[in-house]
Amino acid sequence: MSSLATSQGAEQTAPSLPGQPRRNQSRGNPSYKRQAQSSPRRTGNNLNGWGFAAPFLAFFLVFLVWPLLYGLYMSLTGKSLTGANDSLIGLANYAEALADADMWHSLGNTLYFTVISTVPLVLVALVMAALVNVGLPAQWLWRLSYFAPYLLASTVVSLFFSWMYNPQLGLINDSLAKIGLPKVAWLNDPNVAMWAIVIATLWWTVGFNFLLYLAAMQNIPAQHYEAASLDGAGAWRQFFSITLPQLTPTTVMIVLLQILASLKIFDQVYQMTAGGPAGSTRPVVQYIFETGFTGYRLGYSAAISYIFFGLIVAVSAMQFFITRRRSA
Repeated sequence: MSSLATSQGAEQTAPSLPGQPRRNQSRGNPSYKRQAQSSPRRTGNNLNGWGFAAPFLAFFLVFLVWPLLYGLYMSLTGKSLTGANDSLIGLANYAEALADADMWHSLGNTLYFTVISTVPLVLVALVMAALVNVGLPAQWLWRLSYFAPYLLASTVVSLFFSWMYNPQLGLINDSLAKIGLPKVAWLNDPNVAMWAIVIATLWWTVGFNFLLYLAAMQNIPAQHYEAASLDGAGAWRQFFSITLPQLTPTTVMIVLLQILASLKIFDQVYQMTAGGPAGSTRPVVQYIFETGFTGYRLGYSAAISYIFFGLIVAVSAMQFFITRRRSA
């Protein structure tokens, strides 16, 4: 019996002689059989996965990749809604856009709005989250009242604040008159109109940042505060020494997300001031819209769009590198 097992082992391990066909030594291996059986199953799983992903990929290609490529091509042409001059003109649109004073003015308005809106949208959200986190009575009411405006449509918010800012009948000017202050032309004064839009945007969107801060505060371990209390640290000391440092990653994320959102401002400006007065609130997105659909210059508006797209990509890259450095 042992000699038979030895001979079978020798047959499996001995190399084949020259001129003789080599035997498939792994055919009797159980792991080989399992691999052979699992190979069709793996192929079927891959096909099922591609089948589930196919609708998304189709929408992704049709509604994102193709418009992106076609828009890039269109920016190199003189395409117009009138159908004239659809031929390639190279980088002429980009050269014209870089020398366009109106484009730079609208881009400056966009950057100005981004700067003056990002700071209050971060600080006010932080204060609101801190007030709720300390345990105010009826917390569900505070959370609802802080976040509810974020659920409203931009048209509703714009109409609401347009009535509030009305020079004659608006609630804000009426309140100012009752305390002896002069009325303000909120949406008609070039020096005030952008601030009026910032106030409306703050009331509308601060609830989203509030939720992010509140979630981050509630994830801070309670042991940190207990240890600080034993060391004699008060509420303010705990806030500045424990809460704020723990919120640094959340703050970085909120700031960068807010910058990206503010750069794309269009709705409330178009509905409240239409870019006025005298173009003082017109953002670059509205200028792109007016150039393409009012001035009929689709190719030129596409070129401005890609210049603006490059700015957004630069901000997104900054967000990626900052997040990567902090996580390293």
